[in-house]
Amino acid sequence: MLCCFSYTAASTAADDHSADVVIYGGTSAAVTTAVQVKRMGKSVVVVSPDEHLGGLTSGGLGWTDSGNKAAIGGISREFYQRVWKHYQSSDAWTWQPQSEFGNRNQGKPDTVGGPGTMWVFEPHVAEDIFEDFVTEYQIPVFRDEWLDRQAGGVTLENGRIISIRTLSGDTFRGRMFVDATYEGDLMAAAGVSYHVGREANSVYDETWNGIQVGVLHHTHWFQKPTDPYVKPGVPSSGVLPLISTEPPGTKGEGDKRIQAYCFRMCLTNVPENRVPFPKPEGYDAGQYELLLRVFDNGWREMFRKFDPMPNYKTDTNNHGPLSTDYIGMNYDYPNGSYERRREIIRAHEVYQKGYMYFMANDPRVPEDVRSAVSEWGLPKDEFTDNGGWPHQIYVREARRLIGEYVMTEHHCLDTKETPDSIGMGSYTLDSHNVQRYITPEGHVQNEGDIGVKTPRPYKIAYGSIVPKTEECQNLLVPVCVSSSHIAFGSIRMEPVFMILGQSAATAACLALDKDVTVNELPYADLRKRLAADGQVLELDVSASYQLAAKKLPGIVIDDRMAEYTGSWQTSSANRPYVDSGYRHNGNVQTGNPTATYTATLKPGRYEVRLTYPPNANRATNVPVAVTHTEGTTRTVINQRVKPPIDGTFVSVGTFTFGQSGKVTIGTTDTDGHVIADAVQFLPQE
Repeated sequence: MLCCFSYTAASTAADDHSADVVIYGGTSAAVTTAVQVKRMGKSVVVVSPDEHLGGLTSGGLGWTDSGNKAAIGGISREFYQRVWKHYQSSDAWTWQPQSEFGNRNQGKPDTVGGPGTMWVFEPHVAEDIFEDFVTEYQIPVFRDEWLDRQAGGVTLENGRIISIRTLSGDTFRGRMFVDATYEGDLMAAAGVSYHVGREANSVYDETWNGIQVGVLHHTHWFQKPTDPYVKPGVPSSGVLPLISTEPPGTKGEGDKRIQAYCFRMCLTNVPENRVPFPKPEGYDAGQYELLLRVFDNGWREMFRKFDPMPNYKTDTNNHGPLSTDYIGMNYDYPNGSYERRREIIRAHEVYQKGYMYFMANDPRVPEDVRSAVSEWGLPKDEFTDNGGWPHQIYVREARRLIGEYVMTEHHCLDTKETPDSIGMGSYTLDSHNVQRYITPEGHVQNEGDIGVKTPRPYKIAYGSIVPKTEECQNLLVPVCVSSSHIAFGSIRMEPVFMILGQSAATAACLALDKDVTVNELPYADLRKRLAADGQVLELDVSASYQLAAKKLPGIVIDDRMAEYTGSWQTSSANRPYVDSGYRHNGNVQTGNPTATYTATLKPGRYEVRLTYPPNANRATNVPVAVTHTEGTTRTVINQRVKPPIDGTFVSVGTFTFGQSGKVTIGTTDTDGHVIADAVQFLPQE
């Protein structure tokens, strides 16, 4: 029987509570889950370890990483419509004229007279909206309630969770449970399978999982040789702080490392609202010696990720070779005790506050940097109970469920169909660096940064939020979803978490109505209700410049499946291309980089075609070698010229192959950028 409690409930003594659906977590997904449960007429309780609702959405991540916004529907989209409504009032513009901010990162109303969407906002605005949801739907929220992760903290019977207990001694009983935490504590305590770290590429036949030594993306790496030693050039002098002396591992292998965490700082340059960067207790200027060497190399991109928000504020994120990410210092976090996690969070806070204080105050920092950084500070009117500092660390990944279905890069990159869609993602396959190491040449370098564009919005499978039947039958996991490390790098966006929270709630309520487990719920019924409630389950946004390899005739080997020597970079700047983009050598021939495409074939004759997006900076003399049954045929391609076949393909000839064919694109003595996109084998009669 549902106990009576206030929607702003807070436990003061050990009590026993019950509801149809028990949600553990205080994230944005927890709120959308609770709202949907109430809309479907069921009772709900939110058990939140956090005092503040909304997680990262209200914790500083105000510049929404959304990808294709047309893929965002349901309550998630409603949240951004409420943001838009808030900023239509003149009262919302305390420090900045609305006309000056304009319509930056906003969408037009979906219907005549309907609300628009706004994808950038101040932290307190997001938190207020989540609290409005709680008030409107009278959602009981128990704050500062931490799951007892020891034996007995989660009670299971016959494969179902019966109740959970918090450290305060309170018990929460339910018929369905939802783990909406970033850490996946409930699912772990329930004994379901999960993974931490990067799987080897071989596990799911991926390219972008595992260790990425030698792969350079974005600009979050040392672009100029930088010495790692206390006394430059003298290894015996010791290594500077923030650099690991451990070997980085072998490309493509798995490890237990996770992408770096930071705080998404909200900063302001309004003097009346600005608190100068504080000197944190435990500050050690020696921690930032490496940053001085970065400045000595001429780096001045510290403001690149000061993304503007209303009222002269920012969402400030990591950018560059040494920034706010505390690389390599979070490995213990996912499985760590609460005490260990607090230690890690505190260390991140000291590092990041110290980083900003160092840049603004240390006399060794170049004067142009010091003066520019000193114009910024923490806002007095944000995170007012925490000195202007965010209350939520950016847990970019922790545990990930291994459920009924595992999402991989193949689903995100549209090379494999996804069953039973419950929502969509579209953001880049994105991972921040996981380690900072010393190269064989004796330089410092970062590893783990990945940014591979998805070709179009992709579906997310219902099975990815559901544990295996034999492990738990009344638990849904909309945040720590069942996915590989690199697929999670795309899925892990706050709008998607809110989408999956609503879908998890819908599944839980329908399963209760039908008296079945979440694993037995007919997808047709779930899909019907999700669509009725505005969830976007599929979207046709194919573009003429993006060709899907799986829809092309013959056998197509995209650049993701090629093998490389030397340094190659990914890009999608020029069009057309196959799938998510292409590679280029950056017009660097050092080591004579190569890209080799190998196809498994039925013996016979095939026409071989190449794709590349032309540009004036391309090489006119790209060497291409085709290996077939009669030997190797070499030719040269002018990649400045538009490909003659449909503006995309160029034929390099017809050849007889056995059970495999091989095409190698080289870079030796080339006179511009060499492009490696896709190779097509077309069977000939």
